[in-house]
Amino acid sequence: MADVFAKLVKNGGPLGQHMDRAHGYFAFPKLEGELGPRMTFRGKEMIVWSLNNYLGLVNHAEVRRVDAEAAAMYGMGNPMGARMMSGNTAKHDQLEKVISAFVDREDTMLLNFGYQGIMSCIDALVNRRDVIVYDAQAHACIVDGVRLHVGQRYAFKHNDIADCEKQLQRATEIANRNGGGILLITEGVFGMDGEQGKLKEIVELKDKYEFRILIDDAHGFGYMGPNGAGADSAQGCTEGVDLYFSTFVKSMGSIGAFISGPKNVLKYLRYNTRSQIFAKSLPLLIVEGMLHRMEMVKTMPELREKLWYNVGRLQEGLKARGFDIGNTNSPVTPIYMKGELPEATSMVMDLRENYHIFCSIVVYPVIPRGEIIYRIIPTASHSEEDIDLTLKAFEETKKKLDSGAYKAEKIPDMAEAI
Repeated sequence: MADVFAKLVKNGGPLGQHMDRAHGYFAFPKLEGELGPRMTFRGKEMIVWSLNNYLGLVNHAEVRRVDAEAAAMYGMGNPMGARMMSGNTAKHDQLEKVISAFVDREDTMLLNFGYQGIMSCIDALVNRRDVIVYDAQAHACIVDGVRLHVGQRYAFKHNDIADCEKQLQRATEIANRNGGGILLITEGVFGMDGEQGKLKEIVELKDKYEFRILIDDAHGFGYMGPNGAGADSAQGCTEGVDLYFSTFVKSMGSIGAFISGPKNVLKYLRYNTRSQIFAKSLPLLIVEGMLHRMEMVKTMPELREKLWYNVGRLQEGLKARGFDIGNTNSPVTPIYMKGELPEATSMVMDLRENYHIFCSIVVYPVIPRGEIIYRIIPTASHSEEDIDLTLKAFEETKKKLDSGAYKAEKIPDMAEAI
């Protein structure tokens, strides 16, 4: 018999294998100072493009004031206990009503966390007779939720409607044979490549197949669409999307999540979503803060306008300089380049140490070997100077990458002790 820990010590996993060189710099870096477009990393001021703070609410003066007052009034512990038992309040009910009206659904249920929340909702929505069809590039939280499903599941190629229909055909055969139904899961905005899910086209497939749709719009809630109500609103297909899930982490600068949809379905989820039944209620200071954030989003369109202005300036600037940013139609801005892991890390070091640009990088094993993706998240808080300096830095460092200046045999050792 083997020691269950032995393999962990021998092999750190696909990402963990690099921990001895990467920890504290390429992985688990420590950004310091006030959250925003300019922060400090290892003693140097950086222009930061790695915060999902789309509307700039994280450090908005009004948000900070409301959060501080709520913390002073309620503390962290109020209410105590799971919401079903002793953790329910009128404020929780009020926030659910506000969100329901905002996303144009009958009812809403608050969730403590996005990741575990959607996993638990998927688990509650389907049984062994049902079939799940989902986008192959869905977020890890969806993939993990699908793994909980004891029935059949089929992935369709990312945003490929023809393949989606093919998988719906397979699912229909299984569901009919089992006496079950079909749940299709996709995203409103995909956080890696910035593409919106093809929600309108998927909704149109309901004319041919019988299924329900759940979307994860963590990256679209708050700024997509005419009023910020999400990607389905932007695409004009809200009525066809049965369940709408999002978090408070991206646009709202808070924590927690929610799922919205038909009242009868939400009634069931309240009594069957295990991550909520057996977990402490969302703290009142967060609920109070979210009520104010929702009011700001509804009454301050200038936040969305500034975000989209910055998005346009950055993305058009990159394209004008010959960069490949894929098919993004959201603020999420991927920059696609060619290179191996040692080259990528050398380029990251150059950007941080010499240009003071901090952004996230994606390499193998997350994507195929030989490819590099820089993922840039513009926000309403970034300035024109931030954007111009970043465009200049990428223009110069790409020339170095293409000329072979970043050739390296191994990942530079920039790690802190773990």
